[in-house]
Amino acid sequence: MNRNQKTDLVKTLRGTFEDSASVVVVHCIGLTVSESTDLRNKMRNDNCSFKVTKNKLTLLALKDTKFQHMDEMFRGPTAIGSSKDPVMAAKVLVNFANENEKLVIIGGGLEDKSLSKEDVVALAKLPSLNDLRGKLVGLFQAPASKITMLTLEPASKVLRIAPGCSNIS
Repeated sequence: MNRNQKTDLVKTLRGTFEDSASVVVVHCIGLTVSESTDLRNKMRNDNCSFKVTKNKLTLLALKDTKFQHMDEMFRGPTAIGSSKDPVMAAKVLVNFANENEKLVIIGGGLEDKSLSKEDVVALAKLPSLNDLRGKLVGLFQAPASKITMLTLEPASKVLRIAPGCSNIS
């Protein structure tokens, strides 16, 4: 790899760190081509990225970013998973690591906070942004649907449904 290619790779990695809400660092030793392709497809399907990194270049890219605290994690054969959603990269990588012992979670970063392996596993158990958005929409729609249901019912049923009104004859 020549100097220009290294400079481009550092710029690409820096862009990845600047655009991501979370980064997960893993060791992937002995992954076959099909396993690696499967992992990359899973990451891509969930709007995440996965890159095998060169540690020296990654350390250069980390400088002066919100993830600069992660520099100690880049030892050995590392790769990074990243996502704009704070949870999705951790979720996909932890699920894959549970199925395949060749992928080992090292740690990660969430904005300017460093995450241990246990923190990454806990983060993976949280609902994603899309799941939370769906729950919020459901919460907002629930009261409106209940009011609509009540207005469509005959008056006698409304009295039976209203709390404290069941004793009225």
